[in-house]
Amino acid sequence: MQYSPGVLAEFASRALRAVDVPPEDADVTSRSLVQADQRGIHSHGLLRLPLYVSALQAGGINPRPDLHWIDERGATALLDADAGLGQVAMNAAVRRAISITHHHGAAVVAVQNSVHYGAGAYWTDELAAHGLIGILTSTTGPSVTPYGGASKLLGTNPLTIAVPSTDDHPLTADFATSEGAYGKIVAARNDGRPIPAGWAVDAHGDPTTDAERALQGALLPFGGPKGSALSVVLEALGASLTTAAFAHETRDIWNDHAVQMNTGHLLIAIDTASFAGRTPTERRVARLQERVRDSGAPDAADVYAPGDIEYGRARAETVMLPASTAEQLDQLADSLGIPRVAGTTDAGGQDG
Repeated sequence: MQYSPGVLAEFASRALRAVDVPPEDADVTSRSLVQADQRGIHSHGLLRLPLYVSALQAGGINPRPDLHWIDERGATALLDADAGLGQVAMNAAVRRAISITHHHGAAVVAVQNSVHYGAGAYWTDELAAHGLIGILTSTTGPSVTPYGGASKLLGTNPLTIAVPSTDDHPLTADFATSEGAYGKIVAARNDGRPIPAGWAVDAHGDPTTDAERALQGALLPFGGPKGSALSVVLEALGASLTTAAFAHETRDIWNDHAVQMNTGHLLIAIDTASFAGRTPTERRVARLQERVRDSGAPDAADVYAPGDIEYGRARAETVMLPASTAEQLDQLADSLGIPRVAGTTDAGGQDG
């Protein structure tokens, strides 16, 4: 199905408001989800909305959190999100990071007692728009086994980095440290599709391409032992600076909507003006992006700089949602007693 981004955002906001989320918080959460779908990252888009609503209804997410800053020292700050929506916590964290960099040239903001914040690029792009390099990671629920392991110990522990550029978009990398994002496996299960080989093992530790068996088993880290090491380090950064839970200390909200996961986030912002200067830095980054694009062999497939594909998709005037997500949104609307989101059927719909 094809939809207007504005129509989708209003629908999502209305759904969240229906379960007692304040309008401003509902709006920022909705925008982050819709932007993910615009970029083709359906694993972090409106696929998540029914989960958020169920968790808000069951008590896993606090619809009206009392965000409070526990500590602020120099260039650092610690936020307790009071089990609220991760987007609400990250919106506050980004604003505080921008403010801190004005005085210190860099900022490190940690968040505890939070939950899923959507696609990380939504937040690092906000920093890049202010001339700041953004580095972001987060803990998640237990879903990944370390290299050589078989049990769920780690989260998918995403890493997002955005560097400002005079190009038409920042140089942005945003990825889970599992071979495949958890949400992509959920989407595959919902659509009845297999997952690629090498993404997961089943509950017995055997390789599987069955999405349901993968969710019952464990995801694999990307890049073998190197990716596994990165995932472990990010887990430490996301949780150990605060009282946030390691993945193995909590349960996944996908499976238990009432659990308050105590997710931890770590956000680092760097003002390039404190180093080589904003304009020189951004021009050099743009040249690097161009060099990457020009590095292919003649008559070969295009080479893309990080972020090119996602930002290119976002230029479209409409958003294509997988049929399974559209169906879930209709079911959600009916359960909440709100109008279904209006879209246009398109036979060429895509999966996330």
